[in-house]
Parts: sequence; structure tokens; C-alpha cells
Amino acid sequence: MSLNPVDPAFAADLRAKLPAAALRVAAPHYLEEPRGRFKGQAGMVVAPATVKEVALVVQAAYQACIGIVPYGGGTGLVGGQVLPEGPAPLVLSLERMCAIRAVYPDENVIVAEAGAILSDIHDAADAVHRLFPLNIAAKGSARIGGMLSTNAGGVNVLRYGSARDLCLGLEAVLPDGQIWRGLKRLRKDNTGYDLKNLLIGAEGTLGVITAATLKLFPVPAGEGTALMWVQSPQAALELLALARAALGEGISAFELMHETGLEFLAETMPGLRLPFQDLPEWFVLIDIGLARGLNPETALTELFEAALEAGLVNDGLIAQSEAQRQDFWQLRESIPEANRRVGSVNSHDISLPLGEIAGFISTAGQAIAALGDFRINCFGHLGDGNLHYNVFAPKGHNREDYADLRDRINRTVHDLVQAAGGSFSAEHGIGRMKVGELERYGDAAKMSAMRAIKAALDPKMIMNPGAVLRQPDP
Repeated sequence: MSLNPVDPAFAADLRAKLPAAALRVAAPHYLEEPRGRFKGQAGMVVAPATVKEVALVVQAAYQACIGIVPYGGGTGLVGGQVLPEGPAPLVLSLERMCAIRAVYPDENVIVAEAGAILSDIHDAADAVHRLFPLNIAAKGSARIGGMLSTNAGGVNVLRYGSARDLCLGLEAVLPDGQIWRGLKRLRKDNTGYDLKNLLIGAEGTLGVITAATLKLFPVPAGEGTALMWVQSPQAALELLALARAALGEGISAFELMHETGLEFLAETMPGLRLPFQDLPEWFVLIDIGLARGLNPETALTELFEAALEAGLVNDGLIAQSEAQRQDFWQLRESIPEANRRVGSVNSHDISLPLGEIAGFISTAGQAIAALGDFRINCFGHLGDGNLHYNVFAPKGHNREDYADLRDRINRTVHDLVQAAGGSFSAEHGIGRMKVGELERYGDAAKMSAMRAIKAALDPKMIMNPGAVLRQPDP
């Protein structure tokens, strides 16, 4: 079935049904994505304030066979929030559905609308002495509905899991306009198909998430952070195993970084103070949260001493204050922005079995070097196997000088990931950027099942057309 564009008659009818506050001008930020790879279009932009208004909008689009592009904070990195071609869609922004509906501190539960900004959820949890552990660099603008729709990861997956693991229930509008009221606060609910986990990670292709019931956690009594210089990625993995043996679930984050990232920080953010003069080739940031009665500084010191004795590290810093902890984290969280300012030829969000990571880094480096004189900034969430493997032009050149090699670099990296039993998309999703990669590397049975699910729930193919799955020919 072919989609129709938003036309004047449809727009006039929808305007008559919605309050004036729900109508938006198609401002540039609704039509852009952070990497500038896609330019969107919109026949109309609406921002409903209630789930009933969302249902009204979706039902109208369903009846008129008009595509809907759900829009959260616009921070996605794979083009899922913009539609660059085809009939002009209806852009549905969740920005006005931003309330914290309820907090149940004794149950460790918070209920937030899809448009709630991540940092606001953090603040609401903090107000009742609880922790919502999902954390990414874009926490000041990313909205929880989009993070659930992409099953966002971030720095604390090692301990707390991804967005999927932190969600107990959902409220959502299905493609025909039906409202699913699944905002339960239950830890166990074994009543048939798991619609919640079907919508999480679907990137708006199976419905519009409007609210979520989320898990909270006790705030650790003592927190500590350290930077440790490691001999190699393999040494970092052995340090992770040593840390797990010593601290168990006390490890909140374990981040691997490379000197190229520090060079980019010095190059693009000269005002950011680096905590060392001589740049280590490889180093890790370790963050721990311990129960009352345990001293995080002591635990990190003992870990460093054991790692030094084992020949895994040769230097390190342990934060002596909360301010220094934040300085260490600012270092890590500034690397993506530095990458953006330098401008990568290719960026890869990959995951690998832990035992394959060191071999991949070595092999991929050699394979990229065979294609040209590139700089590689490899960093990421080592604890859960997620690397951001980004390839940059040599200093003095820009990424457009190497545009003709972009596809070859992409294929080289992803073929090596596939051969190692990994995934070409760890936490950013498929969006529109990686549809071809999913078709190339996706399991045939899984792809068939995904298409069947899409056809069953969204037979008119109106929900985020062309994201995740290629839009079928009419």
C-alpha cells in the first residue's frame, strides 16, 4: 500500500481536532540529525500533550495512510528521527509529554512520560534518594521515549543493563490508534506475548511509546573512580576480570580509551584540562559503587596494586574528591564531541564477545592501514563489549577527502565484526543509516519474522517508514 503525503485537507482536519498548543512550525531542528548525514522533511509537525491526543493523531494518519515519524530529543545517530525522501510525513514530537507522573521510592519505581528528558528523571530519582542509572553524554536533551525506542545503552550497562532492562511497563499508541495501557509496576507479569519488549528497540516502527514505568536503585553509599594506564586492550580485559573477581557487582562502569581520543580533546577543546602530561596509549576509567562500610578508595588502591603486580598496568590516578571524579568523567564524556568536531570518515557502533576484542582491534587496525593513512579512535564500554570504532582522516585532511573510501572502510570493519561473532549495531540502533547493513548481516529467519511482525501490527506501513526495515514497493 502506498503512503500519501500530508495534504492541505488532512492538515486542516487535524488542526481542527487538536488544541492550538499542539501545532508546531516545521523548524529546522525537527528535520536534522546530529551527524548531518540526512535532511528530513515534514508535511506537518504536531506535539500532543496527552496519550489521547497521540491516539487521535495516529488514528487520523492511519485512516489517511500518511507516514508518521516519532520525534524525541533528536539525539539519535542513525537517522531514525528524520525522513529524507518519499511522501511528506507527519512528524509527531513527544516534547510536551514530559511529566514525571509518579515516584514510588519504596518500590524503586518511577513513571515518566516519553518526552521526559533523561537528566530530569535523574533529578526526580535523586530527590527521593534513588538512582536511575541509564546515563549517556546527551542526558540533557535525550528523551526517555527515544531511548527506550532505541534500547539505549550508555556507560552503566555493565552493572544495570540497557534501557530494556530498566523498564517494567509501557503506555503506547499502536499503529491503528489503539492505546495500550501497560504501565504496570510489576517485576513479574507472565501473561502472554511480551509487547513491552517488542516496542523497546523497535525505533518507532511498531507504535509510539508515550510513557514508561522505570526501575530505580538505591544510591551506592560510597563511589570511587580511577584512571589506570594499561599495557594493551588484552591487559584491559584481564584487568576487568581481576576487578570483577575483587568487586563483583560493585563495578558500575569500565571504559576503554585510546590516546587518539586525548589528542582530539587537546586539539578541539584546549580549555579542557587533561589529568596527565604524558598521554598513555591505552587506559581505562573504572567507576565503582559500594555498600555502606566499604571504602571505594581503598578498593581501587588494592585493585591497582594487584594489577601492577600482575603486569597489567603501569600507572594510574584515583579520584580524591567528587570534583576530581567529575573531571575524570568529563574526559570520557567529551570524547564524542571532540570526534564530532574533528569529523570522522566512518563511525562504527559495534559489539563483540569479550574474548574477541583484543584480536579485533589488532586485525582491524591492520586492515584499515592497508586502505590508507588513517587515524583510529577506538573507545567505549569495554565491560559490555561495546566499542565505538571511529576512523578519521590524517591530520591536515578532512573526511570529504576520503569519501570514496567510506563504503570500503565500513565493509571492512563490519565484515571483521561479523566474523568475530559480533554486531554492527550495539546501542545506536538501525535507523535509516544501517538498513542495508541489517539486510546484509541479519539472520534470514529473524528478518522474516521481523517483516511478519511489522506487517501484522502496522499493515499500512505508516510508522516511521523506512527505519529498521526498508519500505516495501507499493
